[in-house]
Amino acid sequence: MSDARLIGAGWKSISLIDVVDSVTFTVWLCGCNLSCPFCHNWKLAGNNPERCDFLDNRRLLEDVEASRGLIDFLHVTGGEPLVQYIELGKLLRTLKESYGIEVSLNTNLTLTSPLSRIIEEDLVDHLATDFKVPPDKMFGLSSLLAQKLWQKYEEGLSLVADHQLPLELRIPIAKFTTPELLGEYLRRVERSLSRLSKLVIVINPLLGEPATTPRDREWCSSHCNPSNDRLDEIAESVKKLGFEVKIKKWVLG
Repeated sequence: MSDARLIGAGWKSISLIDVVDSVTFTVWLCGCNLSCPFCHNWKLAGNNPERCDFLDNRRLLEDVEASRGLIDFLHVTGGEPLVQYIELGKLLRTLKESYGIEVSLNTNLTLTSPLSRIIEEDLVDHLATDFKVPPDKMFGLSSLLAQKLWQKYEEGLSLVADHQLPLELRIPIAKFTTPELLGEYLRRVERSLSRLSKLVIVINPLLGEPATTPRDREWCSSHCNPSNDRLDEIAESVKKLGFEVKIKKWVLG
C-alpha cells in the first residue's frame, strides 16, 4: 500500500485516448505552474476544491490491480503532476515495486529538478509533453517568466534525450500557428529531438467552446478551433523536417 498523499481529481481505469496507440489507466493530479489560456483542465490546475481532493490510495490501487492486465501504461496527467513530485514518487515506487507497471508521465517539462529525480530513479518509462509556442502567448504568464520557463523546457527535453525515454511531443495548434513559427521553435530543440530513439509528434488543434470550457473564453474565441486545412499544412511542414507525425482531428457537431 502506498502512503502517498496526492491531491487529484480521480482516475479512469481504461482509456484509449491519452497516449498514442496505447491503453492506459489515467490518473489526474491537481496543481500547475503555468496558466495557459486555452487549458480545459484549469480547475485542476488551480486546485479548485470542487474538483480536487486527496486521492483514496486503497481504491486507486485496487482499480490498478483489476486493470493491470489490460493496460500498457499507468498515465499520470494534470494539471502538472511534478508539482507534487515527492508524493508522486511514492506512488510510482509502489507501482513499480509491487505491480510491475510501466508509467507514462504527461508533464510540461519546466520543473527540471523534480523531472530529473523521477527519471534518475527509473520511475517513468514514457513521457508526453505539449510543445506550446510561442511561450509568451501560450503559457499565460508574463513575457519574462514565460521565456525563463521556455529555457527550462529546453533543458527538460535535453534531459529526456539524455535518458532515451520514449516521447510523445504534442503540438497544440492555434489559429495563429504557422509553419514558420513552429519551425523556428522546432529548430531550437532539434538537437534534443534528433537524439531520441523513439519520438512521435502529434498535431493537436486547440479546442474552445462548445467542445471544451477553456480558462480564458475570450482568448479561445479568437485563437482556438483552427481549420483542418491549417492542421494539414502544419503536419506537412513538420514531416519535411524528418519527423513522424500524427494528426488529431475533431468533428464538432
